Amino acid sequence: MSLPQIVWLRRDLRLADQPAFHAAAQAGPVIPVYVLDDDRPGDHAMGGASRWWLHHSLDALSRGLGRHHSRLILRRGDCVEQLCRIAAETGAGAIHAIRHYEPWWQEAERELAGKVDLSLQDGNYLMPPGAVRTGSGEAYKIFTPFYKALLQHMPPRDPLPEVSLSNPESWPESDDLADWGLLPAAPDWAGGMRKAWDVGEDAAHERLEFFLDHVADYEDDRNLPSLDGSSRLSPYLHFGELSPAQVWHEFDGRRGKGVESYRREIVWRDFAQNIICQFPDYPLRNYREQFDNFPWRDPDSDDDAAGDLRAWQTGRTGYPIVDAGMRQLWATGWMHNRVRMIAASFLIKHLLIDWRHGERWFWDTLVDADFGNNGTNWQWVSGTGVDSQMFVRIMAPLSQSEKFDAAAYIREWVPELADLPDEEIHDPEGLLRPADYAEKLIGHREARDRALSIHGDWKS
Repeated sequence: MSLPQIVWLRRDLRLADQPAFHAAAQAGPVIPVYVLDDDRPGDHAMGGASRWWLHHSLDALSRGLGRHHSRLILRRGDCVEQLCRIAAETGAGAIHAIRHYEPWWQEAERELAGKVDLSLQDGNYLMPPGAVRTGSGEAYKIFTPFYKALLQHMPPRDPLPEVSLSNPESWPESDDLADWGLLPAAPDWAGGMRKAWDVGEDAAHERLEFFLDHVADYEDDRNLPSLDGSSRLSPYLHFGELSPAQVWHEFDGRRGKGVESYRREIVWRDFAQNIICQFPDYPLRNYREQFDNFPWRDPDSDDDAAGDLRAWQTGRTGYPIVDAGMRQLWATGWMHNRVRMIAASFLIKHLLIDWRHGERWFWDTLVDADFGNNGTNWQWVSGTGVDSQMFVRIMAPLSQSEKFDAAAYIREWVPELADLPDEEIHDPEGLLRPADYAEKLIGHREARDRALSIHGDWKS
Protein backbone atom coordinates (compact mmCIF):
# COMPACT_ATOMS: atom_id res chain seq x y z
CA MET A 1 0.00 0.00 0.00
CA SER A 2 1.24 3.52 -0.79
CA LEU A 3 2.51 5.65 2.07
CA PRO A 4 0.04 8.13 3.62
CA GLN A 5 0.21 11.69 2.34
CA ILE A 6 -0.42 14.68 4.61
CA VAL A 7 -2.26 17.74 3.28
CA TRP A 8 -1.34 20.79 5.36
CA LEU A 9 -4.25 23.24 5.29
CA ARG A 10 -4.11 26.95 6.10
CA ARG A 11 -6.07 29.53 4.10
CA ASP A 12 -7.22 26.98 1.51
CA LEU A 13 -10.17 25.36 3.25
CA ARG A 14 -11.91 23.79 0.26
CA LEU A 15 -12.08 20.48 -1.57
CA ALA A 16 -12.66 21.72 -5.14
CA ASP A 17 -9.80 23.37 -7.03
CA GLN A 18 -7.42 22.35 -4.25
CA PRO A 19 -4.10 21.39 -5.89
CA ALA A 20 -2.60 20.03 -2.67
CA PHE A 21 -5.42 17.49 -2.35
CA HIS A 22 -4.94 16.49 -5.99
CA ALA A 23 -1.20 15.96 -5.60
CA ALA A 24 -1.64 13.99 -2.37
CA ALA A 25 -4.47 11.83 -3.71
CA GLN A 26 -2.33 10.73 -6.66
CA ALA A 27 0.41 9.56 -4.30
CA GLY A 28 -1.51 7.66 -1.63
CA PRO A 29 -4.04 7.78 1.22
CA VAL A 30 -4.68 11.33 2.39
CA ILE A 31 -4.51 12.77 5.91
CA PRO A 32 -5.88 16.36 5.96
CA VAL A 33 -4.33 18.42 8.78
CA TYR A 34 -4.95 21.90 10.15
CA VAL A 35 -2.54 23.24 12.78
CA LEU A 36 -3.57 26.27 14.82
CA ASP A 37 -0.25 28.05 15.30
CA ASP A 38 -0.69 31.35 17.14
CA ASP A 39 3.00 31.93 17.85
CA ARG A 40 4.57 32.17 14.41
CA PRO A 41 2.41 35.10 13.23
CA GLY A 42 3.36 37.11 16.31
CA ASP A 43 1.26 40.29 16.46
CA HIS A 44 -0.68 39.06 13.44
CA ALA A 45 -2.15 35.95 15.00
CA MET A 46 -5.77 35.79 13.90
CA GLY A 47 -8.09 38.31 15.51
CA GLY A 48 -11.41 37.57 17.15
CA ALA A 49 -13.58 37.89 14.04
CA SER A 50 -11.28 35.71 11.94
CA ARG A 51 -11.21 33.07 14.66
CA TRP A 52 -15.01 32.96 14.64
CA TRP A 53 -14.96 32.41 10.87
CA LEU A 54 -12.18 29.83 11.15
CA HIS A 55 -14.21 27.71 13.58
CA HIS A 56 -17.16 27.51 11.22
CA SER A 57 -14.97 27.03 8.15
CA LEU A 58 -13.13 24.10 9.73
CA ASP A 59 -16.45 22.62 10.81
CA ALA A 60 -17.79 22.93 7.26
CA LEU A 61 -14.64 21.40 5.78
CA SER A 62 -14.81 18.52 8.24
CA ARG A 63 -18.35 17.79 7.12
CA GLY A 64 -17.26 18.00 3.49
CA LEU A 65 -14.48 15.50 4.12
CA GLY A 66 -17.06 13.24 5.69
CA ARG A 67 -18.58 12.77 2.24
CA HIS A 68 -15.35 10.96 1.37
CA HIS A 69 -15.41 9.04 4.66
CA SER A 70 -12.34 11.09 5.51
CA ARG A 71 -11.66 13.30 8.48
CA LEU A 72 -9.85 16.50 9.43
CA ILE A 73 -7.00 16.19 11.92
CA LEU A 74 -6.66 19.21 14.20
CA ARG A 75 -3.54 20.05 16.17
CA ARG A 76 -2.50 23.14 18.11
CA GLY A 77 1.07 24.40 18.54
CA ASP A 78 4.09 25.01 16.38
CA CYS A 79 3.08 23.96 12.86
CA VAL A 80 6.46 22.51 11.88
CA GLU A 81 6.74 20.51 15.09
CA GLN A 82 3.18 19.19 14.85
CA LEU A 83 3.43 18.26 11.17
CA CYS A 84 6.72 16.44 11.71
CA ARG A 85 5.18 14.61 14.64
CA ILE A 86 2.19 13.48 12.55
CA ALA A 87 4.48 12.44 9.71
CA ALA A 88 6.50 10.29 12.12
CA GLU A 89 3.38 8.83 13.73
CA THR A 90 1.82 7.85 10.42
CA GLY A 91 4.90 7.05 8.33
CA ALA A 92 3.76 9.66 5.83
CA GLY A 93 5.65 9.78 2.56
CA ALA A 94 5.24 13.54 2.02
CA ILE A 95 3.45 16.68 3.13
CA HIS A 96 1.50 18.59 0.47
CA ALA A 97 0.40 22.20 0.80
CA ILE A 98 -0.56 25.30 -1.16
CA ARG A 99 2.10 28.01 -0.96
CA HIS A 100 1.45 30.93 1.35
CA TYR A 101 3.30 34.23 1.23
CA GLU A 102 2.87 35.76 4.67
CA PRO A 103 6.38 35.96 6.15
CA TRP A 104 5.68 33.53 9.00
CA TRP A 105 4.36 30.90 6.58
CA GLN A 106 7.33 31.39 4.26
CA GLU A 107 9.64 30.75 7.21
CA ALA A 108 7.65 27.68 8.27
CA GLU A 109 7.75 26.25 4.74
CA ARG A 110 11.54 26.63 4.63
CA GLU A 111 11.95 24.93 8.00
CA LEU A 112 9.59 22.11 7.10
CA ALA A 113 11.29 21.49 3.76
CA GLY A 114 14.52 20.87 5.67
CA LYS A 115 12.92 18.11 7.75
CA VAL A 116 10.44 16.25 5.49
CA ASP A 117 9.51 15.82 1.85
CA LEU A 118 7.42 18.97 1.28
CA SER A 119 5.49 19.35 -1.99
CA LEU A 120 4.18 22.89 -2.54
CA GLN A 121 1.53 23.89 -5.07
CA ASP A 122 0.11 27.21 -6.25
CA GLY A 123 -3.58 27.89 -5.87
CA ASN A 124 -4.42 30.91 -3.71
CA TYR A 125 -3.89 33.56 -6.41
CA LEU A 126 -4.46 34.08 -10.11
CA MET A 127 -0.69 33.93 -10.68
CA PRO A 128 2.07 32.94 -8.25
CA PRO A 129 3.19 36.18 -6.54
CA GLY A 130 6.42 37.34 -8.14
CA ALA A 131 5.66 35.65 -11.46
CA VAL A 132 4.44 38.83 -13.19
CA ARG A 133 7.41 41.14 -13.80
CA THR A 134 8.42 44.18 -15.78
CA GLY A 135 10.35 43.96 -19.04
CA SER A 136 13.56 44.41 -17.07
CA GLY A 137 12.67 41.57 -14.73
CA GLU A 138 11.72 43.74 -11.74
CA ALA A 139 8.70 43.20 -9.52
CA TYR A 140 5.88 45.70 -10.00
CA LYS A 141 5.29 48.33 -7.33
CA ILE A 142 2.42 50.22 -9.00
CA PHE A 143 -0.97 48.61 -9.45
CA THR A 144 -2.08 49.78 -12.90
CA PRO A 145 0.93 48.44 -14.85
CA PHE A 146 0.78 45.28 -12.72
CA TYR A 147 -2.89 44.88 -13.63
CA LYS A 148 -2.24 45.33 -17.34
CA ALA A 149 0.67 42.89 -17.27
CA LEU A 150 -1.24 40.22 -15.34
CA LEU A 151 -4.14 40.42 -17.80
CA GLN A 152 -1.75 39.23 -20.49
CA HIS A 153 -1.58 35.90 -18.60
CA MET A 154 -5.32 35.50 -18.18
CA PRO A 155 -7.44 33.47 -18.06
CA PRO A 156 -5.99 31.46 -15.17
CA ARG A 157 -5.79 27.68 -15.37
CA ASP A 158 -9.08 25.79 -15.33
CA PRO A 159 -10.29 24.93 -11.81
CA LEU A 160 -9.71 21.37 -10.65
CA PRO A 161 -12.70 19.20 -9.71
CA GLU A 162 -13.16 17.83 -6.22
CA VAL A 163 -10.94 14.78 -5.96
CA SER A 164 -11.78 11.39 -4.46
CA LEU A 165 -9.72 10.61 -1.36
CA SER A 166 -8.57 7.27 -0.01
CA ASN A 167 -7.99 6.86 3.71
CA PRO A 168 -4.99 5.64 5.70
CA GLU A 169 -5.14 2.37 7.63
CA SER A 170 -5.24 4.34 10.89
CA TRP A 171 -5.74 7.97 11.85
CA PRO A 172 -3.52 10.09 14.11
CA GLU A 173 -5.05 11.71 17.17
CA SER A 174 -6.93 14.95 16.70
CA ASP A 175 -7.99 17.83 18.91
CA ASP A 176 -11.66 18.62 19.34
CA LEU A 177 -12.51 21.87 17.51
CA ALA A 178 -14.73 23.04 20.36
CA ASP A 179 -11.78 22.84 22.76
CA TRP A 180 -9.89 25.50 20.80
CA GLY A 181 -12.17 28.24 22.10
CA LEU A 182 -12.38 30.07 18.79
CA LEU A 183 -15.96 31.16 19.43
CA PRO A 184 -16.71 34.01 21.85
CA ALA A 185 -18.51 32.94 24.99
CA ALA A 186 -18.26 35.53 27.77
CA PRO A 187 -19.71 37.62 26.29
CA ASP A 188 -20.97 36.12 23.04
CA TRP A 189 -20.53 39.08 20.69
CA ALA A 190 -20.98 37.11 17.46
CA GLY A 191 -24.76 37.36 17.08
CA GLY A 192 -24.47 39.88 14.26
CA MET A 193 -21.95 37.72 12.42
CA ARG A 194 -24.16 34.64 12.69
CA LYS A 195 -26.97 36.69 11.17
CA ALA A 196 -24.79 38.16 8.41
CA TRP A 197 -22.85 35.10 7.24
CA ASP A 198 -23.06 31.49 6.25
CA VAL A 199 -19.58 29.96 6.28
CA GLY A 200 -17.87 27.24 4.29
CA GLU A 201 -17.30 26.07 0.73
CA ASP A 202 -20.98 25.47 -0.05
CA ALA A 203 -21.93 28.89 1.29
CA ALA A 204 -19.15 30.46 -0.79
CA HIS A 205 -20.56 29.01 -4.00
CA GLU A 206 -24.08 30.10 -3.06
CA ARG A 207 -22.84 33.64 -2.54
CA LEU A 208 -20.98 33.56 -5.85
CA GLU A 209 -24.13 32.39 -7.65
CA PHE A 210 -26.06 35.27 -6.10
CA PHE A 211 -23.42 37.78 -7.14
CA LEU A 212 -23.40 36.51 -10.73
CA ASP A 213 -26.97 37.79 -11.06
CA HIS A 214 -25.88 41.28 -9.93
CA VAL A 215 -22.36 41.72 -11.30
CA ALA A 216 -23.55 43.70 -14.32
CA ASP A 217 -24.37 46.59 -11.96
CA TYR A 218 -21.26 46.23 -9.82
CA GLU A 219 -19.38 49.23 -11.25
CA ASP A 220 -22.05 51.63 -9.97
CA ASP A 221 -23.69 49.75 -7.11
CA ARG A 222 -20.47 48.87 -5.25
CA ASN A 223 -20.12 52.52 -4.17
CA LEU A 224 -23.60 52.79 -2.63
CA PRO A 225 -23.62 51.59 1.00
CA SER A 226 -27.41 51.62 1.26
CA LEU A 227 -27.75 49.39 -1.79
CA ASP A 228 -24.58 47.37 -1.16
CA GLY A 229 -23.67 45.99 -4.54
CA SER A 230 -20.51 44.45 -3.08
CA SER A 231 -19.81 40.82 -3.85
CA ARG A 232 -19.23 39.95 -0.18
CA LEU A 233 -16.89 37.23 -1.41
CA SER A 234 -13.81 38.58 0.38
CA PRO A 235 -13.91 36.31 3.47
CA TYR A 236 -14.54 33.24 1.32
CA LEU A 237 -11.54 34.13 -0.84
CA HIS A 238 -9.42 34.92 2.21
CA PHE A 239 -10.04 31.56 3.86
CA GLY A 240 -9.78 29.76 0.54
CA GLU A 241 -13.32 28.44 0.51
CA LEU A 242 -13.28 29.75 -3.04
CA SER A 243 -10.24 30.06 -5.29
CA PRO A 244 -9.72 33.15 -7.45
CA ALA A 245 -9.52 30.88 -10.50
CA GLN A 246 -13.01 29.56 -9.74
CA VAL A 247 -14.36 33.09 -9.41
CA TRP A 248 -12.62 34.33 -12.56
CA HIS A 249 -13.98 31.53 -14.74
CA GLU A 250 -17.53 32.00 -13.45
CA PHE A 251 -17.55 35.28 -15.37
CA ASP A 252 -16.48 33.65 -18.64
CA GLY A 253 -18.77 34.77 -21.46
CA ARG A 254 -19.97 37.82 -19.53
CA ARG A 255 -19.05 41.32 -20.62
CA GLY A 256 -19.48 44.82 -19.30
CA LYS A 257 -18.01 47.31 -16.87
CA GLY A 258 -19.29 45.39 -13.85
CA VAL A 259 -17.36 42.23 -14.73
CA GLU A 260 -14.25 44.20 -15.64
CA SER A 261 -14.44 46.20 -12.41
CA TYR A 262 -14.83 43.11 -10.24
CA ARG A 263 -12.03 41.25 -11.96
CA ARG A 264 -9.86 44.27 -11.24
CA GLU A 265 -10.62 43.77 -7.54
CA ILE A 266 -9.54 40.13 -7.80
CA VAL A 267 -6.27 41.28 -9.36
CA TRP A 268 -5.79 43.68 -6.41
CA ARG A 269 -5.50 40.60 -4.15
CA ASP A 270 -2.61 39.41 -6.30
CA PHE A 271 -1.05 42.87 -6.24
CA ALA A 272 -1.17 43.01 -2.43
CA GLN A 273 0.65 39.69 -2.20
CA ASN A 274 3.13 40.93 -4.78
CA ILE A 275 3.86 43.85 -2.41
CA ILE A 276 4.19 41.54 0.62
CA CYS A 277 6.68 39.36 -1.26
CA GLN A 278 8.86 42.42 -1.85
CA PHE A 279 8.32 44.02 1.57
CA PRO A 280 7.37 41.34 4.14
CA ASP A 281 6.90 43.89 6.94
CA TYR A 282 4.70 46.19 4.84
CA PRO A 283 1.72 46.11 7.28
CA LEU A 284 4.08 47.03 10.13
CA ARG A 285 6.02 50.07 8.92
CA ASN A 286 5.84 52.98 6.53
CA TYR A 287 7.15 52.27 3.06
CA ARG A 288 7.93 55.99 2.74
CA GLU A 289 10.41 56.25 5.59
CA GLN A 290 10.06 60.03 5.86
CA PHE A 291 6.69 59.39 7.53
CA ASP A 292 8.54 57.77 10.44
CA ASN A 293 8.99 61.30 11.74
CA PHE A 294 5.45 62.52 11.08
CA PRO A 295 3.92 64.14 14.22
CA TRP A 296 1.01 61.76 14.70
CA ARG A 297 -1.16 62.12 17.79
CA ASP A 298 -0.20 59.09 19.87
CA PRO A 299 -2.99 57.24 21.73
CA ASP A 300 -0.36 55.50 23.87
CA SER A 301 0.81 58.76 25.42
CA ASP A 302 -1.97 61.29 24.71
CA ASP A 303 -5.27 60.84 26.57
CA ASP A 304 -7.18 62.98 24.07
CA ALA A 305 -5.88 60.92 21.17
CA ALA A 306 -6.73 57.72 23.06
CA GLY A 307 -10.27 58.96 23.58
CA ASP A 308 -10.61 59.82 19.90
CA LEU A 309 -9.34 56.38 18.91
CA ARG A 310 -11.92 54.72 21.18
CA ALA A 311 -14.66 56.92 19.73
CA TRP A 312 -13.64 55.89 16.23
CA GLN A 313 -13.49 52.20 17.16
CA THR A 314 -16.96 52.27 18.72
CA GLY A 315 -18.68 54.45 16.12
CA ARG A 316 -19.05 57.59 18.25
CA THR A 317 -17.23 60.20 16.14
CA GLY A 318 -20.27 62.37 15.38
CA TYR A 319 -19.89 61.69 11.66
CA PRO A 320 -22.81 59.43 10.69
CA ILE A 321 -21.18 57.66 7.73
CA VAL A 322 -18.06 56.88 9.77
CA ASP A 323 -20.07 55.73 12.78
CA ALA A 324 -22.32 53.53 10.64
CA GLY A 325 -19.30 51.81 9.13
CA MET A 326 -17.55 51.21 12.43
CA ARG A 327 -20.71 49.79 13.98
CA GLN A 328 -21.32 47.55 10.97
CA LEU A 329 -17.75 46.31 11.36
CA TRP A 330 -18.19 45.48 15.04
CA ALA A 331 -21.54 43.76 14.51
CA THR A 332 -20.84 41.76 11.36
CA GLY A 333 -17.05 41.56 10.96
CA TRP A 334 -17.27 43.37 7.64
CA MET A 335 -17.59 46.91 6.33
CA HIS A 336 -18.67 48.26 2.96
CA ASN A 337 -15.58 49.06 0.88
CA ARG A 338 -16.43 52.71 0.16
CA VAL A 339 -17.05 53.24 3.86
CA ARG A 340 -13.77 51.49 4.75
CA MET A 341 -11.93 54.19 2.81
CA ILE A 342 -13.92 56.98 4.45
CA ALA A 343 -13.43 55.57 7.95
CA ALA A 344 -9.71 54.97 7.38
CA SER A 345 -9.16 58.46 6.01
CA PHE A 346 -11.03 59.93 8.98
CA LEU A 347 -8.77 58.19 11.50
CA ILE A 348 -5.59 59.20 9.71
CA LYS A 349 -6.35 62.70 8.50
CA HIS A 350 -9.17 64.05 10.66
CA LEU A 351 -7.84 62.55 13.90
CA LEU A 352 -4.14 62.48 12.90
CA ILE A 353 -3.67 58.99 14.32
CA ASP A 354 -1.08 56.66 12.80
CA TRP A 355 -2.58 54.25 10.26
CA ARG A 356 -1.16 51.26 12.14
CA HIS A 357 -3.71 51.75 14.93
CA GLY A 358 -6.40 51.33 12.29
CA GLU A 359 -4.67 48.35 10.72
CA ARG A 360 -4.58 46.62 14.09
CA TRP A 361 -8.28 47.31 14.76
CA PHE A 362 -9.33 46.03 11.35
CA TRP A 363 -7.10 42.98 11.83
CA ASP A 364 -9.01 42.04 14.97
CA THR A 365 -12.52 42.88 13.77
CA LEU A 366 -12.66 41.89 10.08
CA VAL A 367 -13.65 38.37 9.06
CA ASP A 368 -11.68 38.99 5.86
CA ALA A 369 -8.58 40.37 7.62
CA ASP A 370 -5.78 39.65 5.18
CA PHE A 371 -2.13 40.48 5.90
CA GLY A 372 -1.44 41.74 2.39
CA ASN A 373 -4.72 43.48 1.64
CA ASN A 374 -5.08 45.12 5.04
CA GLY A 375 -1.60 46.62 5.08
CA THR A 376 -1.68 47.65 1.44
CA ASN A 377 -5.07 49.35 1.76
CA TRP A 378 -4.15 51.26 4.92
CA GLN A 379 -0.90 52.51 3.43
CA TRP A 380 -2.76 53.50 0.26
CA VAL A 381 -5.14 55.73 2.22
CA SER A 382 -2.44 57.18 4.47
CA GLY A 383 -0.11 58.21 1.66
CA THR A 384 2.77 56.27 3.21
CA GLY A 385 2.74 53.35 0.76
CA VAL A 386 4.60 52.30 -2.35
CA ASP A 387 1.47 52.97 -4.45
CA SER A 388 -0.80 55.33 -2.56
CA GLN A 389 -2.79 58.51 -2.75
CA MET A 390 -1.18 61.69 -1.45
CA PHE A 391 -1.63 62.54 2.22
CA VAL A 392 -3.09 65.91 1.25
CA ARG A 393 -6.02 64.22 -0.49
CA ILE A 394 -8.47 64.30 2.42
CA MET A 395 -11.83 62.62 1.99
CA ALA A 396 -14.81 64.69 3.11
CA PRO A 397 -17.04 62.21 4.99
CA LEU A 398 -20.12 64.44 5.01
CA SER A 399 -20.19 65.09 1.27
CA GLN A 400 -19.16 61.47 0.55
CA SER A 401 -22.15 60.29 2.57
CA GLU A 402 -24.54 62.45 0.58
CA LYS A 403 -22.90 61.76 -2.79
CA PHE A 404 -23.18 58.01 -2.36
CA ASP A 405 -26.69 58.11 -0.90
CA ALA A 406 -25.87 56.52 2.46
CA ALA A 407 -29.08 57.58 4.27
CA ALA A 408 -30.61 54.10 4.56
CA TYR A 409 -27.24 52.66 5.56
CA ILE A 410 -26.95 55.21 8.37
CA ARG A 411 -30.48 54.46 9.57
CA GLU A 412 -29.63 50.77 9.80
CA TRP A 413 -26.45 51.18 11.83
CA VAL A 414 -26.99 54.46 13.71
CA PRO A 415 -30.55 54.10 15.05
CA GLU A 416 -30.28 57.40 16.96
CA LEU A 417 -30.60 59.11 13.58
CA ALA A 418 -33.28 56.86 12.08
CA ASP A 419 -36.03 59.48 12.22
CA LEU A 420 -34.10 62.20 10.40
CA PRO A 421 -34.95 62.98 6.76
CA ASP A 422 -32.48 62.19 4.00
CA GLU A 423 -31.41 65.80 3.59
CA GLU A 424 -30.39 66.07 7.27
CA ILE A 425 -29.15 62.61 8.23
CA HIS A 426 -25.68 62.99 6.70
CA ASP A 427 -24.77 65.94 8.93
CA PRO A 428 -27.32 66.61 11.67
CA GLU A 429 -26.62 69.92 13.39
CA GLY A 430 -28.18 72.04 16.11
CA LEU A 431 -31.65 70.99 17.19
CA LEU A 432 -31.68 68.24 14.57
CA ARG A 433 -28.88 66.37 16.32
CA PRO A 434 -30.48 63.86 18.73
CA ALA A 435 -29.34 64.20 22.34
CA ASP A 436 -28.11 60.61 22.40
CA TYR A 437 -25.91 61.02 19.33
CA ALA A 438 -22.27 61.97 19.77
CA GLU A 439 -20.98 65.46 19.05
CA LYS A 440 -18.34 65.72 16.35
CA LEU A 441 -14.85 65.03 17.63
CA ILE A 442 -13.66 67.83 15.36
CA GLY A 443 -15.26 69.87 12.58
CA HIS A 444 -14.43 68.86 9.04
CA ARG A 445 -12.96 72.21 7.99
CA GLU A 446 -10.97 72.45 11.23
CA ALA A 447 -9.65 68.90 10.78
CA ARG A 448 -8.71 69.48 7.17
CA ASP A 449 -6.91 72.74 7.93
CA ARG A 450 -5.08 71.12 10.85
CA ALA A 451 -3.94 68.15 8.76
CA LEU A 452 -2.73 70.32 5.89
CA SER A 453 -0.96 72.72 8.23
CA ILE A 454 0.82 69.95 10.14
CA HIS A 455 1.75 68.20 6.92
CA GLY A 456 3.06 71.46 5.47
CA ASP A 457 5.17 72.23 8.53
CA TRP A 458 6.49 68.67 8.56
CA LYS A 459 7.42 68.77 4.87
CA SER A 460 9.27 72.05 5.30
